[in-house]
Amino acid sequence: MSSELVPGADSVQRRDRKFWIAIALFGILAVVVWLTMGEGSVPLFGRRIEIRWIPLFVIGTFVFRAYIAREADKIRRGEGEAGKL
Repeated sequence: MSSELVPGADSVQRRDRKFWIAIALFGILAVVVWLTMGEGSVPLFGRRIEIRWIPLFVIGTFVFRAYIAREADKIRRGEGEAGKL
């Protein structure tokens, strides 16, 4: 569909673009963390974990939060799977 025919399509496209930019930046940040963190390890729940996995886990939670917020916004606006039926 053309964006002229659908009201609010520009704002939907803008939100999607912001989401994908955020995901790309999180990916770049994850690569930078992976390449710059040392090889050390820390004990966590009785196991030795490489220290670079800890900030990657935090970044992953931000990605998950961004995805959930995007899906919740789609549901609130009626753009989710239920809106397609």
